[in-house]
Amino acid sequence: MKKIILTALAVLSTFVSYAQHAPGTVTVQPKVALNVATLTNSEGADPRIALAAGAELEYQMTDMVSLSGGLLYSMQGVKGTEGGLNGTVKLDYINIPILANVYVVKGLAVKVGLQPGFMINNKIKISQGSTSAEVSLEDALANAGLDDAVKKFDLSIPMGVSYEFNNLVLEARYNFGLTEVIADSKAKNSVFQLSLGYKFGL
Repeated sequence: MKKIILTALAVLSTFVSYAQHAPGTVTVQPKVALNVATLTNSEGADPRIALAAGAELEYQMTDMVSLSGGLLYSMQGVKGTEGGLNGTVKLDYINIPILANVYVVKGLAVKVGLQPGFMINNKIKISQGSTSAEVSLEDALANAGLDDAVKKFDLSIPMGVSYEFNNLVLEARYNFGLTEVIADSKAKNSVFQLSLGYKFGL
């Protein structure tokens, strides 16, 4: 029995200390993702389903821990319906996720970090029946006397889990917004992201 327990512990320890790549190696991972995005303080609204794409660079520090940084184009925002009108707020960002990754079992990593983002596009699309119109969110707020209300810088906390098999990486990530999208609105980005990437060494 003692021999069996020691063998089991030895096998378990190899899983706990396992990383897909050796310490000191650098990998790059092009990826594409499905975003389910919304804004806090927007009760009754629907998420905007859109895409994100880019690449992440990862440095394996130890058997268990790595650091990664990325550059992602991310389509975010929210959808809503009111008074027979359908509206979509389109907010597109260049996000720079910086993450600590901990490999807990073979191929499986949990991760958390910080993500600065820079808004590169913002629009509101309103439609009723077959008629639709689209204006920038900045112009719409400026016409309402709210100049400079749209915040171009965004900061969020990304956290998630990924699984790597044969260099394919499936990841589920949630980006928890810390900064307001519109001044004094309490509306912050809230994005669930499911991605598929391919990791290869440099």
